[in-house]
Amino acid sequence: MFANVHRIGKSLLLLELLKGLRLTGRNLFKRKVTVQYPEEKTPQSPRFRGLHALRRYPNGEERCIACKLCEAVCPAVAITIESEQRDDGTRRTTQYDIDLTKCIFCGFCEESCPVDSIVETRIYEYHGEERGDLLMTKERLLKIGDLAEPQIAADRAADAAYR
Repeated sequence: MFANVHRIGKSLLLLELLKGLRLTGRNLFKRKVTVQYPEEKTPQSPRFRGLHALRRYPNGEERCIACKLCEAVCPAVAITIESEQRDDGTRRTTQYDIDLTKCIFCGFCEESCPVDSIVETRIYEYHGEERGDLLMTKERLLKIGDLAEPQIAADRAADAAYR
C-alpha cells in the first residue's frame, strides 16, 4: 500500500523530470568542447579500423598467400579472392576485392590473416560517388598499403605487447 502511494506521489511531483532538469542546468553553462573538424583532428587509437590495405614484404613482394581465410571469416561476405599457383609452387592472388558497401569493418579479416597481409589502416577520410568507387581492387589495396606502411608498422609495434 505504501509503495503505491509513494509511486503515485513521485509521478505527481514529476521527480524524474526535475532530476533531468537539474542535470541539464548543471551542464548548461559549462564550457563546450567542440572539435573544429577538418582543421582539428581528435586522437586515434593504434587499433582504429579504417580503410583496408594490403601489405608487402620489405623486398617488395606482396604478403598475401591466397589462403582465403579472410574471405571465409568475413561475416558480410565483402571479400572476393581468386588465386593461381606460380612457377615456384607458391600461391598468390590474381584478384583480391573488398566491397566497402558491404564491409562492416569488424576486423575479422585482419585477425585471421596468418601473414599479416590485410590490415585496416587509420584512414577514414574517403568517399565514393558511385558504387564502383567503393570496390577496392588488389592494385588499390596495395597502393594504400605502400602509402600507409610507416603508420601501419608503428601501430603494429605499439600493439605488439598485447598480441
